[in-house]
Amino acid sequence: MLKIDNIGLSIQRVPILRDVSLEIPSGTTCGLIGRNGAGKTTLMRAIMGLLPVEGGTIKFDDHVLTDMKAHERAGLGIGYLPEDRRLIPHFTVEENIRVPLWANGKTDETRVKWVYEMMPEIGRFSDRKALTLSGGQQKLVALARAMVAGSNLLLLDEPFEGVAPALAQRLMEVISNLKSERLTVLISESDYSHSEKVVDNVYSIERGQISIMNTSDAA
Repeated sequence: MLKIDNIGLSIQRVPILRDVSLEIPSGTTCGLIGRNGAGKTTLMRAIMGLLPVEGGTIKFDDHVLTDMKAHERAGLGIGYLPEDRRLIPHFTVEENIRVPLWANGKTDETRVKWVYEMMPEIGRFSDRKALTLSGGQQKLVALARAMVAGSNLLLLDEPFEGVAPALAQRLMEVISNLKSERLTVLISESDYSHSEKVVDNVYSIERGQISIMNTSDAA
């Protein structure tokens, strides 16, 4: 379970998150819906340890993430797809996918093989440099990289933003198939247009504060 309890976060003394709390039971997929600037990306980065929180705690299973460094959190099987993809341009697709394994000193090929089985199209351009890919293809690679790392928890920040409808649909298919893997997944979106059919529950974030939503109201 991912449990966030009353965290706050300010950037340059401007409050961005205010007493944020949420729970995502293990093996469920949760939506985080909010407009641009509402605090979605800030929350994702706080979970990953890329931004320091003020008070409160973030726990994943038996681990208190707020007591751990960012690289230690990744070692717990947490994968992160940032909104801006953050691929290494001069690395090949496969090298980008393997970065989390290298960073954690892992040599297990099982996750890489599984990703190629889930997204065979990635294998067809695995030797291309990331900088030669379209924006949508880069999103697929960034998702694949997150999946390699995220054996337990996936944080997907605006995965459908800025991609063509066909690729957005493909991303949604892959994310939907992850439900059979019993992964815990948090997906952020500015609206509810893509993830409606796969999420088990939905949180709304507005001005850095979170409330639970009824899925019937969000549709």
